[in-house]
Amino acid sequence: MPFRPEYEAPPTAGMPLGLADFGGPDPAPLTALAAVWLGVEEVQLECSGTAALTVALTALAEDAPTRREVAIPAFTCPLVPLAIRRAGLVPRLVDLTPGHFDMDPQRLTDACGPATLAVVPTHLGGRVADVAAANAIAHRVGAVTIEDAAQALGARCEGGFAGTRGDVGFYSLAAGKGLSIFEGGLLVSRDETWHPRFRRAATRISRWHPGWELRRSLELAAYALLYRPHGLGWAYGRPLRRALRRGDLLGAAGEHFAADFPLHPVGRWRRAVGARAFHRLPAFIEATSRQARSRLPRLALIPGVHVFADEGGTWPYLMLRLPDQATRDAVLKRLWPSRHGVSRMFVHALPDYRYLGIMPGGEDVPHARDFAARTLTITNSPWLDDAAFEHVCAVIEAVIASR
Repeated sequence: MPFRPEYEAPPTAGMPLGLADFGGPDPAPLTALAAVWLGVEEVQLECSGTAALTVALTALAEDAPTRREVAIPAFTCPLVPLAIRRAGLVPRLVDLTPGHFDMDPQRLTDACGPATLAVVPTHLGGRVADVAAANAIAHRVGAVTIEDAAQALGARCEGGFAGTRGDVGFYSLAAGKGLSIFEGGLLVSRDETWHPRFRRAATRISRWHPGWELRRSLELAAYALLYRPHGLGWAYGRPLRRALRRGDLLGAAGEHFAADFPLHPVGRWRRAVGARAFHRLPAFIEATSRQARSRLPRLALIPGVHVFADEGGTWPYLMLRLPDQATRDAVLKRLWPSRHGVSRMFVHALPDYRYLGIMPGGEDVPHARDFAARTLTITNSPWLDDAAFEHVCAVIEAVIASR
């Protein structure tokens, strides 16, 4: 499909929904399909990836009342520390490895001790983290690992699926993800004895809320209708450009998060929509991975640009590190308001979100701040055709050459 001027590319490569996903015979349960695919005994469905993390932490904290800290990367989704606090725990920030999104092993070692309940290695944007190192450091002090695979459903990591290499893992089924029920989350663990505890925790903190489920059902129907090149300009592009004109970077990135995020079961209809769409997910991941790999050589030709890549990850977008913040900002000034799906992962390192307040470890995270200042993303949606992708590359080249 040629990329027309009136089209809008999404910031991430989400799998579109079709009419067949919304009706027909009842499929196998979404959780059963996901468990078979991921090779785990059981999968638990929650109303978001954030809710899945909150449920897991709530259950784990019951058995370790003296362990109140959760070690997380200092650059990740702001919802992660909000989930930790919602579970009554304390987020401890860990600086990154220089030039990378993963936690620095020495910094992580220094951050972990008798108060550590969990360590959260994060597969950022489909790229895979070093879970083995996180496991070793966490287990040494009696903590568990919770893999944040919110953006990496289907990624391969250390001989299996990302999300199944640590003690616990969770995935997001939010809008724009590979598989979406507009909002949803999957929770898994290697130790099947934890699942009854997860279910009990979910029953205790999550209550059926018909208002929220009705809202999510309507949003899912609108998502299916508008998650198209001709619909995204209205649903995504117009709010994005309005926020940028106001200078509201958090609004442009969709990061005005609240501490009282919803916690409620997912209704039967949305579960069935996800289950009917599930069989298309592996082929979609393969197709988008093939497209991403075909575009990496072009980006590698641009002086000063580093593209994050690995063998097993998924590719919702291409993640780039530019030479410095001024260059990155100059590129974003030209491309973020455009219709080409160029964006930012997260606007700040975690200590720099005012609404998160002060967190232990946040006083010394220079590499996380550098990562936030120099990175941007290019959508890997099939709707961004080769000509439009070449335009994005040419803009980046021109900005770098002019500096």
